Amino acid sequence: MSSAPQAQTIGQLRESGYQVLPIREELRNNLIAKIRAEEILFPGIIGFEETVIPQLENAILAGQDLILLGERGQAKSRLIRGLVGLLDEYVPIVAQCEINDNPYSPVCRACRDKVADQGDETPIEWIARDRRYSEKLATPDISIADLIGEIDPIKVAEGRHLSDELTIHYGLVPRTNRGIFSINELPDLAERIQVGLFNLMEERDVQIKGYRLSLPLDVYVVATANPEDYTNRGRIVTPLKDRYGAQIHTHYPKTLEQEILIMEQERSRFPEEENLVVPDYMTKVIAEITAQARQSNEINQRSGVSVRVSISNYETLLSNAVRRSIRQGDQIACPRISDLPYISASMGGKIELETFEEGREGRVTEELTKRAVLRVFGDYFDVAELEDTVTAFDLGSVAETGSEKQAAGYEEFLNSVDGMKQAVGRLTEDRRPEVIASAVEFILEGLHLSRRLNCERTPTGYRYKR
Repeated sequence: MSSAPQAQTIGQLRESGYQVLPIREELRNNLIAKIRAEEILFPGIIGFEETVIPQLENAILAGQDLILLGERGQAKSRLIRGLVGLLDEYVPIVAQCEINDNPYSPVCRACRDKVADQGDETPIEWIARDRRYSEKLATPDISIADLIGEIDPIKVAEGRHLSDELTIHYGLVPRTNRGIFSINELPDLAERIQVGLFNLMEERDVQIKGYRLSLPLDVYVVATANPEDYTNRGRIVTPLKDRYGAQIHTHYPKTLEQEILIMEQERSRFPEEENLVVPDYMTKVIAEITAQARQSNEINQRSGVSVRVSISNYETLLSNAVRRSIRQGDQIACPRISDLPYISASMGGKIELETFEEGREGRVTEELTKRAVLRVFGDYFDVAELEDTVTAFDLGSVAETGSEKQAAGYEEFLNSVDGMKQAVGRLTEDRRPEVIASAVEFILEGLHLSRRLNCERTPTGYRYKR
């Protein structure tokens, strides 16, 4: 439904025949409907179609609370937030209730009194699905009062007795009644606070400050954690782990194509991008740098290499191309190999080295970049096919490149070196100078990394020769 239903009182709700479903049954019914309609269940999630999402569907169909285990940057939080799309668009609650009480069977004292007094004339309101989701980042300073509740001193000062149930200020969990409650980075939650969640997970109620009070809440509980956190920063106590019905492991993109799709989907975009041209090989190089980092023994793989590394590096590569085009008055912006050193700024801090050494992070980034360029170059060329170009360098040809070098200068080189025009033609049919400059740099760097050309740094860039 696109707007809230018309019923405004409990009596009108009864007459309409509306049934209030438990949260797990509601999620299950909506999941089944979406599967039958062949709808995309989690828009924007790439690479989990055959692995994580089927397990997630099984957990929901089984009515199980779940925990997602995975390294940083594996879309765990996005997956959990996507569960909101499985909630009904609107559900009725007792009007102005703090804990979204079921109009047919309220559990809080204030709503019970209201229904007892007004009966079928008790007003109701309809709340949207986004009001039924709450999320808490686990930190060591979280208290039981934050999650469950606390005595409100203001209500006591107003004259209520401490034994009065109405003196309670509800925490985040009761306020998510009939909804989804998420804890991010669960191992960071103090163990004594984790113990306080036992009743919520098993008996489905909460107890506050020793009151003889039980709130039978209807909450779907989900959490995220890094598996390494079990032994490093913190741990999930065993009885709490046992109460989660499903533990699902997430993962990084399994293919370069998936990584690229995520990069394109998540990168920042700006209005003037019609003047931005990105060759496929440059996009692949950025994705391959991350792939190489995930295999490097110099990087702490227990910490992980987030997809955010690819996204940030891609944004930096494109922004340097745009900066050059603005300064030089180019018609288009096209990234080159000589732009890659600038990703050190976006990669810094996103990888964790196994051992610390001053300046080592930059050297590791440079080495990863070289391996990535060589790997992608091999997808486009067999070095033996470029013998004419190598021979031209044997005869004395020299090429100078650089991030700030004018694109027009590459065209002259293209026409003076045997085989280079044909090689560029294999990469692109675009004859604009900026695109040609990018293709020439890719070929030269590939030959250098294949040990067919020498390369030395210059104050303005690089010089290739034999």
